[in-house]
Parts: sequence; C-alpha cells; structure tokens
Amino acid sequence: MNKRKLAGIGAAALMALSLTVGSASANGHGVTISKNEDLNVPNLVSGELTKPSAKPAASIVHDYLKKEKGLFGYSGEAASSFEVLSEEKDELGYTHVRLQQKHMGTPVFGSVLTAHVDKNGVLTAVSGTAVPNLDKKSTLAGKNKVTKADAYKIGKEAVEKKLGDKVDKFENEERPNLVIYALDGQPRYAYQMRFEVLDPAPGNFLVFVDAKTGEIIRSLNEMHEAKGGSTGTISGTVVTGSGTGVLGDSKTFKTFSTTNGYYLYDATRGKGVYTYDGRNQTRIPGTLWLDADNRFAASYDRAAVDAHTYAAWTYDYFRNVHNRNSYDNAGAELVSTVHYGRSYNNAGWTGSQMIYGDGDGYNFLAFSGSLDVVAHELTHAVTDFSADLIYQNESGAINESMSDIFGTLTEYHFNNNPDWLMGEDIYTPGTPGDALRSMADPTLAGDPDHYSKRYIGTQDNGGVHINSGIGNKMAYLLANGGTHYGVKVNGIGNAKVGKVMYRTLTQYLTPTSNYSHFRASAIRAATDLYGASSTEVAAVKQAFSAVGVY
Repeated sequence: MNKRKLAGIGAAALMALSLTVGSASANGHGVTISKNEDLNVPNLVSGELTKPSAKPAASIVHDYLKKEKGLFGYSGEAASSFEVLSEEKDELGYTHVRLQQKHMGTPVFGSVLTAHVDKNGVLTAVSGTAVPNLDKKSTLAGKNKVTKADAYKIGKEAVEKKLGDKVDKFENEERPNLVIYALDGQPRYAYQMRFEVLDPAPGNFLVFVDAKTGEIIRSLNEMHEAKGGSTGTISGTVVTGSGTGVLGDSKTFKTFSTTNGYYLYDATRGKGVYTYDGRNQTRIPGTLWLDADNRFAASYDRAAVDAHTYAAWTYDYFRNVHNRNSYDNAGAELVSTVHYGRSYNNAGWTGSQMIYGDGDGYNFLAFSGSLDVVAHELTHAVTDFSADLIYQNESGAINESMSDIFGTLTEYHFNNNPDWLMGEDIYTPGTPGDALRSMADPTLAGDPDHYSKRYIGTQDNGGVHINSGIGNKMAYLLANGGTHYGVKVNGIGNAKVGKVMYRTLTQYLTPTSNYSHFRASAIRAATDLYGASSTEVAAVKQAFSAVGVY
C-alpha cells in the first residue's frame, strides 16, 4: 500500500485546467476575473456584478448570465442552460445558488457554477467553469446509437474486468443517465452510471460509456460517494455507555438501551450514528453492535468504540463549528462497519457507509482508531455534497487536501493528541513518530510542498495524494505562520483557517477547480468573512504565494 495514501477515497476524473487572473468586465464595480486559459471562459468572476435588487436570488443570477452570455460562451436561454440545483442562505446573509450547466436539456458532467447574492440583492461572485460553444461542437452531432440497456451491460462488464471476476450482486446501482462528457476536450454524449460492490472486492465504480460508439470513456473506482443507509426502527432509550478504544484510552458515548441490551446507536445526532460488527466478513452493514452491560471493554470492542465515538465527534465538529447537519447538511445517518474483512488494510466510504479494516497489526492498527482518519473520510462525503471536486489531477489533490485539513482541525478541536500529521495513531505501530503524511513538511513522505514541484504524471489519479501536499503546506502556514520559499506568512490560527476553508469548500469550489481557482476562491471566502482589507485576506494571499500558487 502506498504510504502516502489514505485508502478508500475516490471520485471522478478531470484534466487539470489553468487559470490566470484577468481584468474586469465593463459591467459592475471592482470586478475581477479568474479565467480558464484552455477554454477562454471565467472560472471566478467577483465584485459588485449587479445593482441591488429585491428579485429572488436565482432570477438575479439568470439575469446576469443572460447579460454576460458572450463572456460565458453558451447558447440558449440562461434559465434552461443553467438549472438551479439548490439555494441556501448563510449566517452572513448571502444566498448561494448552485447551478448545473445543460445543453439542449442534457447536463454537462462536472460543469457546475455557484453564484453568491448578498443581503442587498447584489450578485458578488460567480464561481466555476461552463463549457463554451457546445452548439458548435461536431462531436455532439448525429444520433446516439447505444441504448441504456446496452450501456449498462458494457459498464457492468468493465467493472467485472477491473475486479477480475463476475459480480453476483451490487450493493447499490445508479442506472445509466445521459450526460455530455467534456473533460477530455472532446464533448460527446455519454451514459454515466455507478456500481457499488463488495465482492470480490470493495469498490464504487463511476463509469462513462460513449453513447454513439459504446466505448468506455472513463471507469474509476470511487470509495466516498456517501449517501447514508436505512437501518430500520429500534425501540428503546438513549443512555451513556463507556468503553476502551484502539489505543487503550477510555471513552464515553451514546448508546441505546433496549430489552435486548445496549446497541451502538446514537439517536441524538441527525438521523442517527450506527456502528455494526462485520465479523470479518465482507457483507455490510453486518450486525448492529449489541452489548449486555453497556461497558464495551473487551479487546474485540475497541474498533467499534472508536468508530462510534469518532463518527459522533466529527458530526459535532461540523455541526457546532460550521452549522452543518451531517455530511449532506440534512442529518444523514452515519453508518459504520468495523471488523470488515480479515486483516484488511483499508478504510473508506463504500458508497453508502463507512467500512474499517482491522489492519494487519504491522503496517496498520484498526483504522477506526485514528480521529483524523475518520474525519478525513467523512470530509470526503462533505465534499461530495458541496464542491464535488472531481478526483483526478489538481481538483482531486484539493479534494484530498481538504480532507486532511478538516481531519487535522477536528483533531485539534477535541484536543485529541493533535498535530499536523495524518494517520499517525494507526500507521506502523512499531515505528514511533511516523505518519501517512505530514502537513507541516510534506516532503517527509516525498510529496511536494510547492506548486513548482508538483507531480504531473498519471499515477495516483494524476497525483491526488501526492499533490495534496501543496494544499496541506498552505493550510499549515495559514494557521501557524512561517517563511517558506522566501515568502513570510502571518498565521491566523486554526479556527479562522477552518472558517475560510469551509466557506471555500462549500460555497466557491466547483467540480473542476484547480489550485489557481482554489486560491481565488479562498481569497473570496476570506473577503466575505473578514473584509477585503483584512489581515486574514492578506494571510490567505501570503500562504498560497508561499507554495507557489497564484
């Protein structure tokens, strides 16, 4: 297993995109544009883009997009070309509108915009890349020859080929859906589908099949497309249990008292936190953990104690610090299975819940024994339900970095032996002081700490774990300060880093973000929170400059 890789983390594919910061459009005041050079369209437009208005936020956004049709390079009506996916209002009074690009009624995969309207009805930013000139693309002409049924068969066979065996049963499936796939520079109609499987190996496969030729365009094993799961109804009372974790520490946590005994079910958080026993099998979720006396002190209990406790703590961090109700912000159940497989050196989202292997005792202890690992994985779920960063090249590296950042911030929030190392509690128990990754010094694991040293090959999905070192070093500097590559950074502390990064992730980053867009988005988020002339905005600029991101 790659030392740098927290296992079980995946998403879709994307070619890295370049951004440059350009001059303003003539409309609005103080407008700046970050532009995608390859597509010659904006990736982030910010400033006073419109005049104050009492119209609904979505109408303000569509009016602006209609006026700036040439800038964004689309054809058709604004409302039909950019379908509103969601609207939410935050504590600052902003209404955030998320929009899906469509062409002739078909969604363009990965092309999502976020638009931000302040409390005065002024549009202050539009973030994300829309694929331009789709009406002029010859690759979209002609009739689609592949049926949904044929596409499903092709996709299923592709998954079985990757697994090296037939699949008797998929845990969950998303049937073929027609999209426009444009990530390789050749927009074409494709069927998008997903297969979640546990046997012969766990995986969550995202597959694209060309709708004209039947060619497999992309097939990726994902492990963090979290959706939650149904666990049925239990009658009983919430009580407090106690137990011992993987590292031998004592913990208390919520359980559920019934006539059968005490279940690891916490009914006080969202729609519930559930912990199951996989009994070293590969079927999930397994058996809901049951104890006779509410004292989980046996050696076999330890992985369950930590999985249950740390899932609840991660829920509390996002709820209490960022006012987010579970990973989907709608209270989704947090379901975990421990003792998954035999000596399984892995952990991750299967597509519907968390699984934790016991480790082999040499390279890894039980994976649930590290709070930053648990919070890292659950942050991937938060990402999927917000920015949905595509898991390849730079967007995938930002995806990984965000999980490391919030894994670390959760550890610090609970003062759980906090540091800027990832997975140190469960990695190589016989070797003290090492870790999967160091955010303070990514080069310890061979990862880059500066954009000029980024990996540009095809391994590791284009370096998603490797190049996360760039974002990790940025976050470390932003929190702690320091001088890196001759650039001095004035640290702003963990709490402010959390606020800036959370707003960046959930409001400004989009599926196709790269590091340059990450910088522009973080500056915009810090501006919302603290003002354009604040020391916090200055620090964000310093931190990104220190790692060579402009």
